[in-house]
Amino acid sequence: MAQSRLEKIGTIFTRVQGLLRGGAMKPEDKPIWYDVYAAFPPKLEPRFDRPAPEIPVRQIFYAEDVVRAKLHKENRPQETISLFDNRRSTQSQQFVQIYQDLKGQGALDEQRIYETALDLLAEQRQQARLEATPEESLPEQDEESKSQLLSDFKEAVVSQQTTSSPAPPAPKGKKEANVGINIDSLFKD
Repeated sequence: MAQSRLEKIGTIFTRVQGLLRGGAMKPEDKPIWYDVYAAFPPKLEPRFDRPAPEIPVRQIFYAEDVVRAKLHKENRPQETISLFDNRRSTQSQQFVQIYQDLKGQGALDEQRIYETALDLLAEQRQQARLEATPEESLPEQDEESKSQLLSDFKEAVVSQQTTSSPAPPAPKGKKEANVGINIDSLFKD
């Protein structure tokens, strides 16, 4: 059959070939790759004991990676990132853009460019905070989901008011802490 269960003996092709010859695997159950491998065998057999080629792995760094690493090392990120929001660029993307613009002007040395870019980024963030309204700061949802959530909430409030019994009176000297919505009822099916 497959002769051995040890992965060091033979290749996956020879093992499947042995299973097919021995009848342990039906021809209709053979893997999809088997016929392709038989028609186009590799130049070198893929064995575990074949030495790996000594190809040096190149380091892939872009110019902005050094600047971004310095930014994250010296300054703690002060933002949350939504992966659903593709329109807004992150703080580090904005910083790299500002840095590259300043470097393109060529008037300052590296340290001064970095410090100036930090200052400009802080100004941009301050302006964005002042211009942002509460609706803009929330992630956008389509109107249908907003109206559905609102109607579900209203239905839950109405059903809560009709099914709940009146709250017991508050102890003397304390304010009444009656919360009119039961959160569990919002998520019942």
